[in-house]
Amino acid sequence: MKRLNSIILMMFFTTISFGQVSNETDKTRIKNLVIESFDEIWSKLNSKNIDKYYTKDFLLLENGEVWNNDSIVNYLDKAILQKPYSKRMNTIEIIKIKVADSTAWVAYQNYATFSTDNKIIRKAHWLESATAILTENGWKLEMLHSTRID
Repeated sequence: MKRLNSIILMMFFTTISFGQVSNETDKTRIKNLVIESFDEIWSKLNSKNIDKYYTKDFLLLENGEVWNNDSIVNYLDKAILQKPYSKRMNTIEIIKIKVADSTAWVAYQNYATFSTDNKIIRKAHWLESATAILTENGWKLEMLHSTRID
């Protein structure tokens, strides 16, 4: 009987530790999803990367405006035509990530530095939160809420 109890106890703790490792792996994936989406979409002004990081019904709530993938494409297409082209460098500081099954949310500080000819022309700071879902193609952002910090 003691041997059976020991085996059951070992299985229980193995299951718990596996769940924690899986949760930490998902948290890392969510963090990378946020960072890479800003680098690949907003820094590169590349609308082709939207499908890679955002769901089809993605919403961006930006300072009282509601954006979807189409409005983001329009913004990026116009921004890339502006001269001189400014380089955007992002710094994301994660506040908290919570994962539950196939959904997740993340809160973070988003800092961007814009430069032209290696001269900083503008700095921006946002407090943001996002939700993500696990799709057949991995984690994707479903909604992002952004508040500008002056």
